[in-house]
Amino acid sequence: MSSTHAPTATGRREQILKEAARLFAERGFHGVGVDEIGAAVGISGPGLYRHFAGKDAMLAELLVGISERLLEGGRIRAASGGDSPGAVLDALIDGHIDFALDDRPLITVHDRELDRLREADRKRVRRLQREYVELWVQVVREVYPACAEADARASVHAVFGLLNSTPHLSRPGALPGRTEMSQLLHRLARGAFAAVGAGGVADGAAHGAAGGFAGPPAPLDTSGQSD
Repeated sequence: MSSTHAPTATGRREQILKEAARLFAERGFHGVGVDEIGAAVGISGPGLYRHFAGKDAMLAELLVGISERLLEGGRIRAASGGDSPGAVLDALIDGHIDFALDDRPLITVHDRELDRLREADRKRVRRLQREYVELWVQVVREVYPACAEADARASVHAVFGLLNSTPHLSRPGALPGRTEMSQLLHRLARGAFAAVGAGGVADGAAHGAAGGFAGPPAPLDTSGQSD
């Protein structure tokens, strides 16, 4: 007797969203039909409507959902990341690196398709992203007290841009292994933050010497603009 079980409704929705993100990233939102998304998960196109009202609903859930997860994950890490501001910053960086390495299609989809969301969904994404940015800004200023708020915010946007560049880093096989890439990105992020804070270089160097790159999450967006 087979032990294989049919996917739960939640599991099926997650599977559909994962394939939709992949296809939207590869071919663009308008270049993918509902039938193709259905075929990718082994169900008929019309069968998708039992889970989503249509492609617009999938796109909204992808982009709102990842913004919510990044913010919630950031809050959890800020609350339990360690007994020092530096440890909390390291936890935030590691969380975003996991996102940047594991969810590359979502970064591409966000960059290309955010403006296709309904106004209410787009504003929700922007609000969640601003809260995520400000969470980082607070931690950066705790690690580097001499850093002005504007400089801290600029550095957070710059680090998001650096980490969210992973979809553009050549062929996957040409990159270092995942662990090595995670460590490299962490060092680069720490170096960027150290550049804006007096004494930050020593703090970042000490972290590197300790080998604490455990290496989720721009927000996807790094513009910080409001709608």
